[in-house]
Amino acid sequence: MKKLNLFVLALLCVPVLLLSSCDRGDDINPENPILQPAFDLMKTHMMENELDLTNILSGPGGEVKFVAGAPAEADLDAFLNKYTILDIRSLEAYNTGHIQGAKHIAFADILKEADAASKQVLVVCFTGQTACYAVSLLRLAGHANAQSLKWGMSGWNPATAGPWNGNTGDEAQNHGNWAANNAPANETFNDPIIDIYSTDGGDILRQRIEAVITGGFKTAKGTDVLNNPDNYFINNYFSDTDYGNFGHIKNALRVKEELKLDGNGYKGLNPDKNAKVITYCYTGQTSAVITAWLQVLGYDAYSMTFGMNGIYHSNAAWGANQWGVGSSVPKNLPLIKN
Repeated sequence: MKKLNLFVLALLCVPVLLLSSCDRGDDINPENPILQPAFDLMKTHMMENELDLTNILSGPGGEVKFVAGAPAEADLDAFLNKYTILDIRSLEAYNTGHIQGAKHIAFADILKEADAASKQVLVVCFTGQTACYAVSLLRLAGHANAQSLKWGMSGWNPATAGPWNGNTGDEAQNHGNWAANNAPANETFNDPIIDIYSTDGGDILRQRIEAVITGGFKTAKGTDVLNNPDNYFINNYFSDTDYGNFGHIKNALRVKEELKLDGNGYKGLNPDKNAKVITYCYTGQTSAVITAWLQVLGYDAYSMTFGMNGIYHSNAAWGANQWGVGSSVPKNLPLIKN
């Protein structure tokens, strides 16, 4: 009887040990994927399907960038014929003025609408930022050529340029948290933890995409990040030259060229659920793409709205992507009113 009791006790302990191993991510058995963390399975699937960040930003082979600028007036017809245009602004804004042929949809419906599209998808919002967030998720979901309208409707016509015109600023100028020193050395962190119990990396990815869509665009205002840098894990997505020439928010890391799954450069970001990983770029559009990608990976990620333009628009180091200068001056393209 004593031996029987010990045998029963041993059987009861087996599932406990298995669950404990899964929770910790320890003792991974490559022959048994049920024991592999969901992150590893999803990462493998993403690598095999060219869904690393470089491909999300530029398309497989670098052929289709995530943004498309508003066309010249002479090219308007070709532009309209090329795309299925999905406008995710408010219905009121859409009715006030939209692109010919654009369909008004809710952000929550982007996957369904993209799946039903007959042409290349172009997502349109007020400033290009929310649309870039959407495009990142669409590309992860298999719509490799989906694009966002650069600068959003702000770049289409002066009548719809208000969202960008009203959100540039210079608070960083002479601010105590604006620095010019070299970037701190990057640390190496563990992988994020994804609480999905599946052995299919593609299924895990799809669940993560749907969860991020449900959660909506995660952002933080540049002035808040500038005034409270210790509340965030800050990633400056500038070139090394611009990091020094523009200056940067105090203690901002520069995780740029290596920010990808290949080579594990993403491990330079803190996966802690309370870390608030904030990425900032020049316009808030590239950082929106990166933030959606990081959210899917399991980071508590945010995009700093309006980027460098929002906190130091008059900085002398601008060469491109400065709102209201050069190619970012709004076109005077037609608006359809309902």
